[in-house]
Amino acid sequence: MAFFSKTLDKLKGALRKTAAVLNTDVRTLFIPGRQIDDAFLNDTEEKLIRADLGVANVTRIIAEIRDRWRLGKIRNQDEAGQIFRDELVSGWGDPSSRELKFAARGPTVVMVAGVNGAGKTTSIAKLAWLLKNQMNKKVMVCASDTFRAAAVDQLTIWADRIGVDIVKHKSGADPAAVAYDACEAARTRGIDVLIVDTAGRLHTQDHLMRELTKIRDVVSKRIEGAPHEVLLVLDATTGQNAILQAQNFSKAVNVTGIVLAKLDGTAKGGVVLAIKNQLNIPVKFIGLGETPQDIETFDPQRFVDALFGESAAPAEVKAG
Repeated sequence: MAFFSKTLDKLKGALRKTAAVLNTDVRTLFIPGRQIDDAFLNDTEEKLIRADLGVANVTRIIAEIRDRWRLGKIRNQDEAGQIFRDELVSGWGDPSSRELKFAARGPTVVMVAGVNGAGKTTSIAKLAWLLKNQMNKKVMVCASDTFRAAAVDQLTIWADRIGVDIVKHKSGADPAAVAYDACEAARTRGIDVLIVDTAGRLHTQDHLMRELTKIRDVVSKRIEGAPHEVLLVLDATTGQNAILQAQNFSKAVNVTGIVLAKLDGTAKGGVVLAIKNQLNIPVKFIGLGETPQDIETFDPQRFVDALFGESAAPAEVKAG
């Protein structure tokens, strides 16, 4: 419980920049007793867009508030604020969709993709730490990012620090061959979860995207049902560009979940809501710092409460 209390505090801290853009203190953005008018609605819409919630998402929420106001169903800004919060929390679907899916038997294979600089390696370390220390899983990482200089060394350092196994080849080796060896090692050593790093690539580089599908095909042949998860690491600081990345990666592999990294360094925390409305991909984890412990399972209610600077009960981490 202490772990989740700390991560909730980090989540609230990480969202301060977003809150500053929104001016989301409920007493200042939605003032109790003050009447709604067009100036208020226009100002609120501008703030929501500046927080990178996505134009389509903002338009929908403001339209809902405006319609209820014109129909006389609401009059005060605090009533509009409740609609705003309800809209942010609703529509996320079954909470189980945000849980990691584990194999019924044998190793669970989690492929991790993302562009260079998105925070992929650090996110893998955080996920490995969470699986080992919060879910009591035996974890192995696979260093299939062999194209980027020092990528293998970086993952090795993280694996040693966290205390998990690693399978690696020399820099420049065939990524799919490393994945093949990792699958064999995971089965032999009784590993619960194998996390496969993949080469950081631009979503516009078709030949590198094909390399990603090759890794997917290799692991699917070695372990039944693999990959059981394909997580895409997105850099929260890129805002709407993260949406484009997700769309293109989804064409190459079936992305099953998003890890939103670097949320602590951006005013664009609203991109979480834009992802919900523009992509049919659940946000499963958010990164809140640089240490392995700085990871939070994504919970919409806790996210919105943190956005408003309020406390919320911690969500339970489930094994899927």
